[in-house]
Amino acid sequence: MVLMVSGRCDIVAFHTSWFLNRLKEGYVMTRNPFNKKLVSQINFSDVDLILFCTKNPLPIIDHLNSIKKPILFHVTLTPYKNDIEVNVIDKNKIIDGIKRISKILGKENIVVRYDPIFVSDKYTIDYHKKAFERLCIMLDGYIEKFIVSFIDDYKNVRKNYNILRYRELSEEDYKEIGTFFSSVAKEHGMTVQTCAEKRNLVEYGFIEGECISHEVAYILTGKKFKSQKIRPNANCHCVETVDIGEYNTCSHLCKYCYANFDEDKIKENRKLHDVNSPLLIGHLEDDDIIKIRC
Repeated sequence: MVLMVSGRCDIVAFHTSWFLNRLKEGYVMTRNPFNKKLVSQINFSDVDLILFCTKNPLPIIDHLNSIKKPILFHVTLTPYKNDIEVNVIDKNKIIDGIKRISKILGKENIVVRYDPIFVSDKYTIDYHKKAFERLCIMLDGYIEKFIVSFIDDYKNVRKNYNILRYRELSEEDYKEIGTFFSSVAKEHGMTVQTCAEKRNLVEYGFIEGECISHEVAYILTGKKFKSQKIRPNANCHCVETVDIGEYNTCSHLCKYCYANFDEDKIKENRKLHDVNSPLLIGHLEDDDIIKIRC
């Protein structure tokens, strides 16, 4: 099993203590997002690989050597200000964290996600080009791969359009982004790719790949895994993962996020977090149906 921590909530940034408690206890529980009474129990003895997805890796870095599982890190690092990403820490601190993780895990096991790209009057293509080049320079020798995506028409994106003010990308825009990003990445010994995007930009120098490939998972675990099925209409061949997060719980409050779209609900859910509970939010109830996930 590949455990994702987490695509639905930045557990590393806000709930590292809870996650470490779950490791100590040997299991974690998560509610089915489509049927809240169904609860999966995941025993860490069944976990082959942990994928940490975060905008702020700092809280867990000092604990990595104590986690006796193979680890992959996806750190999302975008150039937006606090009008778009409300509670993200200083980006220079994130870069320092990436460098520290690279030294611990190896640069082949940490990926930076420049994700998502959107273009507006404020965040122009030139703005993105300068920001991406700066990242390549600062992370030269510390990472091997960038993963890029483009903004999607999520509920939260539509709700925040007056803040995002993004425009549709033209073919010339894709060409300019693809050609520049791939060229600069190559200069610094890195690759850049998309995953499950309508436009993969391979014609402009991007490579074909997945967020978490079967090859990488096999190298780290010696096991073969099924492909992810959460995006049936997309060309996604990533390894299947089990996400232990919950929707509408992340305090980054990013205006483009697919997993968090109700800020009042986020505040309400945060109050229900208990660092000692097996669930990220709230506690088990008498009528919950618990099944072992393996």
